[in-house]
Amino acid sequence: MNDKKTSKPTNRREFIQKGMRATLGLSLAGLAGVAAFKASADDYVWQIDPFKCVSCGRCADYCVVTPSAVKCVHAYDLCGYCDLCGGYLKPDANALSTAAENQLCPTAAIKRKFVEDPYFEYEIIETLCIGCAKCVEGCSAFGNGSLHLQVRHDLCVNCNECSIARVCPADAFLRVPASSPYLIKGDFTTGNSTSNPT
Repeated sequence: MNDKKTSKPTNRREFIQKGMRATLGLSLAGLAGVAAFKASADDYVWQIDPFKCVSCGRCADYCVVTPSAVKCVHAYDLCGYCDLCGGYLKPDANALSTAAENQLCPTAAIKRKFVEDPYFEYEIIETLCIGCAKCVEGCSAFGNGSLHLQVRHDLCVNCNECSIARVCPADAFLRVPASSPYLIKGDFTTGNSTSNPT
């Protein structure tokens, strides 16, 4: 007696069904992998380390969002409220005034308000800010660095690979937990100790 099993040839219909089952199984496994990656990616967001940022201006040019999701923020508790603000006035300004030709910001995104002689308060108008970092560079060069850049998460689409991070010369872009998404210098708002922008 012969114990060998004889294999029955697979007909076309069975071959197609097996192929479809295998394709469906691979597709579901792929979707599960994408969902697992998405879940882990949602736990982290992109942010700029303000202590590494070199104010290169690439945030304005390389962000996939127009205008950039990177905005200047102001740490009021670090600000000197200077009359001669390096983040507000051009280095060769004709006068210490609000005239457009004296302002460093190309979009007039910084509002200057007189407090008392010789102090002024500087406020960022976020809707006008393009993330060019000219004010940040001026504040760091001639001030105490109270102006700095941050990715605003209400605007950021949290790309898998941030296009700005790829070209950042200082490696200042990093992934941070979504539960504490901002890396700021000092206090972000006047009289408020929170580390999240309002």
